[in-house]
Amino acid sequence: MFCQLRTGRLTTERGINLLNNAFGIDLGTSNIKIYNKAEDAILVEKNMIAIENKKNLFAYGDSAFEMYEKAPANINISYPLSNGVIADIKNMELLIKYFVNDLTKGNIRPADYYIAVPSDITEVEKRAFYDLIKEAGVKAKRIFVVEKAVADGLGMDIDVKNSQGVLVVNVGYDTTEVSILSLGGIVLSRLIKVGGLKFDDAIRAAVRKQFSLIIGGKTAENVKMSLCDLEKEGKGAVVYGRDIVTGLPVERELPTQMIDECLIEHFHTIIDSVKVILERTPPELAADIYRHGIYLTGGASQVNHLAELLHRGTGLNVNVSENPVTSVALGLAKIIKDDNYKSVAYTIEGMSR
Repeated sequence: MFCQLRTGRLTTERGINLLNNAFGIDLGTSNIKIYNKAEDAILVEKNMIAIENKKNLFAYGDSAFEMYEKAPANINISYPLSNGVIADIKNMELLIKYFVNDLTKGNIRPADYYIAVPSDITEVEKRAFYDLIKEAGVKAKRIFVVEKAVADGLGMDIDVKNSQGVLVVNVGYDTTEVSILSLGGIVLSRLIKVGGLKFDDAIRAAVRKQFSLIIGGKTAENVKMSLCDLEKEGKGAVVYGRDIVTGLPVERELPTQMIDECLIEHFHTIIDSVKVILERTPPELAADIYRHGIYLTGGASQVNHLAELLHRGTGLNVNVSENPVTSVALGLAKIIKDDNYKSVAYTIEGMSR
């Protein structure tokens, strides 16, 4: 990896080069990833904010996530993004400002900003990403937009500027984006509302149905991410929740087979979307994709058996990203540092400075 990944607040003592500074921002529904050129590092934190009494910032990022599903009624904890687009622009602006403030140690200076946006959204929704940076109070000199799938490809060390067809499948928290790339652009793209959240909900529903047990979203997410290790060890997933019948807290061990089965339906929805894109792909690009296979990335792509089922469902090799959570941010970093890739970033017409 060509830049250092850090989770949580950046606390390095190294001096910040304030000249020609730039930030690359990947706004994920679950996690926000910010590449800081001055530090050559990526910040990864939960894209979450806690507001007290409807007006006061109480916590943000990982700190807000720690309080999630535990906070009293006067503290509202939420994700400002929904289905890959900005649902709460005011709180998202607040989060951007505080994260950039942390990265610059309270000394925000003028900088260029590169922001990744999904392809299959409206022009109005794309402008919202631009406006977000412009109005966040982070002293943006220039704001560039990069198609998320293109940044994904670069983050996985694919030369997206050549004429080879590349199929990228990004499985995120709320959405899955299936894209065909060629010559630095997107030939076809499809965004579906299936992702990690749907997987978590399926696990919660199955546990409620079979064990009469209510578990939280965090618990379901932990079960989902530990499935592979549990299967290797031949163990079930131990969870704690509330018994529907007695109303008392209890502990249960969930068989991994039950969890696998409840996720299958959503996996097949993703596979069907990939097939739809492949059916519409020009023959020459389809030949390239057959040779190179599918590139699978995104935080929820790590779920057990997804890559295996995608291979069986399409007959194509599946290349799993080494850095599925940060692949877009790594791609933005490459665009910022390498002039050869600057052309894939653009300003929105009528809003350039």
